[in-house]
Amino acid sequence: MTPPAQAPTTASTTGARAHARAQGSAAPATPGLPAGIHPADTTWTVRLPPGGYTGAVLGRGTRLRLTDPHGSACAHLFLLRAEAPWERLNIADTVKVPWQAYLGAGHPLLSDQGRVLATVVTDTSGHHDTLCGTSRAGRLLLERAAAKYGLEPRDIGPTLSLLRGVRVGSEGDLAANGSAGPGAHIELLIHLPVTVLVADTPHPLDDTPVTELDLVAWPGDLLDTTTVNNDPEYLRAVQNTEQAWSAARTRQEWV
Repeated sequence: MTPPAQAPTTASTTGARAHARAQGSAAPATPGLPAGIHPADTTWTVRLPPGGYTGAVLGRGTRLRLTDPHGSACAHLFLLRAEAPWERLNIADTVKVPWQAYLGAGHPLLSDQGRVLATVVTDTSGHHDTLCGTSRAGRLLLERAAAKYGLEPRDIGPTLSLLRGVRVGSEGDLAANGSAGPGAHIELLIHLPVTVLVADTPHPLDDTPVTELDLVAWPGDLLDTTTVNNDPEYLRAVQNTEQAWSAARTRQEWV
């Protein structure tokens, strides 16, 4: 009788090498692409497994779509300005400036300098959370992702949770309301170059096991975002952003 094959052990160099080669030989899962977007058009595509983490530097004008292909993903997201990582996502202003705690199309993701790092341009989920942040496990994953860009744990502030929602009750209590089901997505337009950190792990108020998360980014133009938000607070934040971008480009020209 033939004994069952044993999984390679990493207790020795030889075993570690066999394990690494086995991992490398597996074809990576490919996320589904938005309609009209072809593989050659993309700059970043990831199908993130449950409990996984990832990161990327995305340029100004990039579109980033996060999709829940199987219905139980939970994307914990943090953004830092790529060339100035001391400027980062500020959840308090992201809620306060647009007078809205619930994310949806037109909602700005604001930095601690009052600038728009990204705008939500489409949203078929409606199940997100700006209030609770991530779990300890989620934070550890984001710290690992951040380390690949020379960032430290102190660089990561409160995060957004996307594709799993929370609602505030009449007495101020917070209750998870799950996901919108398979195929729901949220799409961001990047206004300033950012380092994007993402972890796919359960929400602190919802321990339902997570499923895979798709991330797809492709280059685009900074569209007229007043089509999704023309509130005066948003327009001032966009103006602040454009002034900062122009000033940064002028400095580069003088160097």
